[in-house]
Amino acid sequence: MVTPIQGVALDPQQYVPPLVSAVTTVVLFIVVFVIIYLLGKYFLTRAVEHSLRRRDFDETLVGLMVSTTVVVIAVVAVALAATVAGFGVVLAAFATLAGALALAVGFAAQDLIANFVAGVFIIQDEPFTVGDWIEWNGNSGVVRDIQLRVTKLDTFDNQLVTVPNSDLASAAVINNVANDQRRVSVDFGIGYDDDTGQARDAIIDEGTQIDGVLEEPAPTAPVTGLGDSAVVLQGRIWIDPNESSYGAIRAQFVEAVKHRFDSEGIDMPYPNTELSGGIEVTNAGEFEAVTSD
Repeated sequence: MVTPIQGVALDPQQYVPPLVSAVTTVVLFIVVFVIIYLLGKYFLTRAVEHSLRRRDFDETLVGLMVSTTVVVIAVVAVALAATVAGFGVVLAAFATLAGALALAVGFAAQDLIANFVAGVFIIQDEPFTVGDWIEWNGNSGVVRDIQLRVTKLDTFDNQLVTVPNSDLASAAVINNVANDQRRVSVDFGIGYDDDTGQARDAIIDEGTQIDGVLEEPAPTAPVTGLGDSAVVLQGRIWIDPNESSYGAIRAQFVEAVKHRFDSEGIDMPYPNTELSGGIEVTNAGEFEAVTSD
């Protein structure tokens, strides 16, 4: 039946093919997307997860890579489904938009990306782990938590420090507890008139009596310097940093040697300056006359 509208004869059947074509295209897009996404997610995520775990990657990185793989699969599924369904224009616009968005995000999040990448390397390379005492750029602390963006540490004053991972990745980090032995070195100054042998024996003897000091390597105390007012002997003892506190052992060592030196009459001089010569006073009579007036 033909219905005239404003003098134009319209046939409803002429709109059926475009409508069917549009529905078919949408259905084809959805079907292709679902198939590619589900198959890719099932096989690729399993392959990535198995491959990383077989190489003993950290679980945090495994989870991150699996999540990233899922996102990549979704993007690829959209692109392939649009191509199969004939959405060429949409796909081109999508690619342009994605490129512009990636460029904008890259400029806006340079520091964030740098910290993220540094966090990945820190987790994988393990220059330090949770519980380690580290030092970097004049700072120190005990690692509490390692995240992908930042690392949290506790200072010895019980303060929480949050450090961007890029700072740690670009700095020379000292891990004080990475090895099973660490040397504790303390300089002791004695007077030039004191017996260095007696002082050395006292330092070594006191070092061996401290709980936590290792028998091997044995404590030593070589002469390491001749100062302006003292002969310097460096007391060296070794500890297991995972079993004994460096700070506590060092404090005990210093105090024990100080008491021993005092008891044996070994001098521990401090820097001093001695002036020699004379002072000449002139016009002393004039000064006395003025003060008497």
